[in-house]
Amino acid sequence: METGGGRFGVSETLGALNAALKKELGPPASVWFKESSARNLRTRDFLAPQAALRALFAGGPVPKGIIEDVISLKCPGVPPLQSCQQTPLGLTVQLQRPAAFQQVLNSIAEFTKPSQAASGQSIILNCTPLQGQRSLDMLSLSNLRAILVTDHLAEVLRIQGMNVHLVPAVPDEGIQKFLHQLRVDWPSELETAFIPEDVLALKQVLSQCPYATVPGLEPRQMRLADEVIYKVHLKNFLAQQSLEGYDPNLDVCLVTEEKLRVLAELRQMALRCAGTGPAGCCRVVHVVSCKGEFQQQQVDLLWRMLDLGPHTALQKHLVCGPVKVANSPSPVGAPQYFQLRRCQMYEASVMKYGDLVQDDSWTEIISVLTSAAIRFEMLSTAHQSQIILDLEDSSISTKGTKSGAFVMYNCARLATLFKTYQQAVEQGAYPAFPPASELNFSLLREEGEWLLLFNYILPFPETLSQSAQLPLSSKGIRITASTEAVRAVRLSAGRICRLLPPNEGSGQAGLLGTEPQAGVQVPDPPEHGLQLLLQPRSHLGGAAASFVQPDVCSATADERSERRNPQGPGYPPPTSSQPDLSPAGTTH
Repeated sequence: METGGGRFGVSETLGALNAALKKELGPPASVWFKESSARNLRTRDFLAPQAALRALFAGGPVPKGIIEDVISLKCPGVPPLQSCQQTPLGLTVQLQRPAAFQQVLNSIAEFTKPSQAASGQSIILNCTPLQGQRSLDMLSLSNLRAILVTDHLAEVLRIQGMNVHLVPAVPDEGIQKFLHQLRVDWPSELETAFIPEDVLALKQVLSQCPYATVPGLEPRQMRLADEVIYKVHLKNFLAQQSLEGYDPNLDVCLVTEEKLRVLAELRQMALRCAGTGPAGCCRVVHVVSCKGEFQQQQVDLLWRMLDLGPHTALQKHLVCGPVKVANSPSPVGAPQYFQLRRCQMYEASVMKYGDLVQDDSWTEIISVLTSAAIRFEMLSTAHQSQIILDLEDSSISTKGTKSGAFVMYNCARLATLFKTYQQAVEQGAYPAFPPASELNFSLLREEGEWLLLFNYILPFPETLSQSAQLPLSSKGIRITASTEAVRAVRLSAGRICRLLPPNEGSGQAGLLGTEPQAGVQVPDPPEHGLQLLLQPRSHLGGAAASFVQPDVCSATADERSERRNPQGPGYPPPTSSQPDLSPAGTTH
């Protein structure tokens, strides 16, 4: 096989390991899996369980030749292997960890990109709760959730290389200001000029539609609802078109001017995207709250009925579950929720930093932390599931490990370390970080370091791709997306990052084979890579929190001793030329 190269990938590695066990022609069986717990990673990185091996090799041992094939694997996307051993648990594989560190950290920017690209494809994200919103006070928590899901989905799709177009435009200044506070960049005007004649054209089509009738008064009905211009019989249309996945209760739709304006805006955007997507059209995803799902299905069918363009057949619905507040005597709107979380974040910061919070620069910092807290609350749960918010003061903190504030403070901690180190270099107190070729990666032995690299940095491109995967070709109209995937990675990686001790064997001092200089905080290379993963979105000033000086909670000497394994898996035995890795004095 060819020598391995390029960006490592978990899927590529599992595929190569499974192929190495293949005995016959055909697709290889899925036998191997990646370890993730700290306990198991002390002895192995990948495992093929004994039960699966018995089924594959008729109850006998794995042939020696196959084990040799596994250990000699050198394929694109596969990290270098250190060993492959037959154990009572099954077949275990350990990677050459210093080589993995070196190759990953030398190309860390590649691990902030998705593993798959969708360049050139276009998609319209229609956030239906924003349709017809003319007042911020009417914005509910469920509406807010759908907005944040849409914004997050747009971001990961753009990273994937897709052309994302957001509708509807929101001209209301109050709503725009509120969205800006949440770091949501939403269009205030249509990307194309809105033509009033479009609504007239849709009315003309309706007048000739066999499923539409001019509304008349029903028995005991005194007058028609305002702005109702046609009644459309959707059930007949559904039966004729044999469409699947729609609510069986859909029957008569009362068409209003507002519904036609919504259709006109969608149609304008779809025409603008024509030619940039496959088959000359683009996909359309309606992000809708559960309460608005029925009404959006009406709009969906009405669009299919009045517009024969191919884009109408490419509509999908991503439904967001409800958001409820625990122990609340009255409904809580989105503006109330934001102000409450902002006040709680301010009070938590005062308790942590005292009078420093009175500085003007903290206004933006508190805003960034509040936005992070709200985003994590709304995005840490699968979008189709219900969220129950706890609005008590104890539910928000700058010290917990389950909030956006926790991740933001870890970003701030990393940024402070990098800034301090750079200033020390500029002042001549410490040499500039040398090229990677001069670093000794075999000295990266902390358990937390390998957990960061193997569990979070290495799989991150696949996580990004997973969060952007939409089953747009599936049957029916409802789809789901892994909008919670990236948030989960950031939280878990942040917890590991918090355990890494600054200025110890895992720092620059160890890598250079020199003793650390007292009083200089040196960033660890794994943390430097992690910063790229945890960096808040920068297009709306997300880096403001970089000036916060958070607590640096290092592990104790006993904890570090338990985690360090100088002769552990994947590492060569220590030689006399390597420096002592015992805990060095650290100045905080």
